[in-house]
Amino acid sequence: MSRNDLNSTSGTNWAALESRSEENIDYSDIPPLTDDFFERATLRIPADRADNLVQLDPDVKQWFEGQGEQYKTLINNVLRQYIENNKTQHSA
Repeated sequence: MSRNDLNSTSGTNWAALESRSEENIDYSDIPPLTDDFFERATLRIPADRADNLVQLDPDVKQWFEGQGEQYKTLINNVLRQYIENNKTQHSA
């Protein structure tokens, strides 16, 4: 999906912005993000995505992350295999 397909009301000229090199972007008016900022920050998750959250124990998450970049796909595959192996036990 391109930016032109979005229902954006920002009025941003994306073509002009994307044609600039990053070296020419002036960040001087943006304050640095400090530790204090992140300590006070609140994570906001859109409601349509919040239903997909699963709380994993830290050691379980760490093990899966150690399996490589595609660890989320691996978690999904492990759960899917569990479902397939247990379909007959819970279908009553």
